[in-house]
Amino acid sequence: MTTTMHTYDQFPFDIVDGHDAYLIDDQGKEYLDLTAGIGVCNFGYSNQQIKQAVADQVEKVWHITNLYQNQLAEEVAEDLCPAGYQAFFCNSGTEANEAAIKLAHKATGKHELVAFNYGFHGRTTGSLSVTGYPHIQEGFAPLMPAVKMVPFNDPAALDAITEDTAAVILEVIQGEGGINVGQADWLHQVQEKCHATGTLLIIDEVQSGMGRTGHRFAFEHYGLEPDMITVAKGLANGLPVGALLAKESVAKHFQPGDHGTTFGGNKVVMSAAKEVLKQLNPEFLATVQAKGDWLFDQLEKKLSPLEAVTGISGAGLMVGIHLADSLSVGQVIQALHKEGILTLSARGNTLRLLPPLIVDQADLDQAIDKISQTIQQLSNADQAVAVK
Repeated sequence: MTTTMHTYDQFPFDIVDGHDAYLIDDQGKEYLDLTAGIGVCNFGYSNQQIKQAVADQVEKVWHITNLYQNQLAEEVAEDLCPAGYQAFFCNSGTEANEAAIKLAHKATGKHELVAFNYGFHGRTTGSLSVTGYPHIQEGFAPLMPAVKMVPFNDPAALDAITEDTAAVILEVIQGEGGINVGQADWLHQVQEKCHATGTLLIIDEVQSGMGRTGHRFAFEHYGLEPDMITVAKGLANGLPVGALLAKESVAKHFQPGDHGTTFGGNKVVMSAAKEVLKQLNPEFLATVQAKGDWLFDQLEKKLSPLEAVTGISGAGLMVGIHLADSLSVGQVIQALHKEGILTLSARGNTLRLLPPLIVDQADLDQAIDKISQTIQQLSNADQAVAVK
């Protein structure tokens, strides 16, 4: 029994230190981290520029109320926003999605929302209402009533978008949903239907954004132009932050008193975000794209031939390794802990990899070999048990 609520099933070790793309537990064991704190610490654990920016700000002031101007937040917004957008800063992806839902209702005067099966947008009441997992929603009724949940990548889902729809919210790559990649033609059809019905398009980039796929935002792969974008996770390399980015024509509907947060735009967090964005430049993103292309090529060569691997999906350094039902992803994750590798799971018995974007290619190469060996060993052991 502990004094923290049992809201997480936790592995029996405590991470106490880290460097580069490695983490160290309370027993001194070192792990290659292929989780980045679930897509958060994109620049790893030794980035001196980010550390120094935070330390410098702590020496000045670390919190002010939003009653006063915040030049640091303004500078981050200018760098973060595409042309013609404005930013609202908060503390998490869930909060960013809550803000987007509120703004959609205010800007359109409509109540209905369309979201997608196995999309994940958060666990607060509003964001949970548009999260497509019935088992996660169970026990928390009543949620928002006017939500249509429809299949992802399904042309028939377009019929759900009508002139009564305030907004459509989606991830172009569903992260928790099993690294389920959106089809380009379908995504453009969704956008066109939104335009035709006066519906706002919200793209959730909480997990797929901030360089994860080799672009600052994953929707750039498709040439989309959402009305709103939500980001969080990698924006401040581990400090709590979220942001709603909205086209100016939409953002203007938020006026003083319509929305707010105590800690959004916190100066320490903004100092980290400013340095992250400085380093998240075209040259760096090109290295992520190249590393991702190489990684998928190696995964296809070394893992696709395995009987227990049914597919590989994703983009950049956002990877899903889909396993046969005969091999539990939980088994694989725990076996990899013994090999000094941290990984994640996702829906559909999927082994999920979200390494820091600065991870060394040689380390990735060794990790792929260990993942391959682990899957083979566990599969062989399961087959031996089945024979007995």
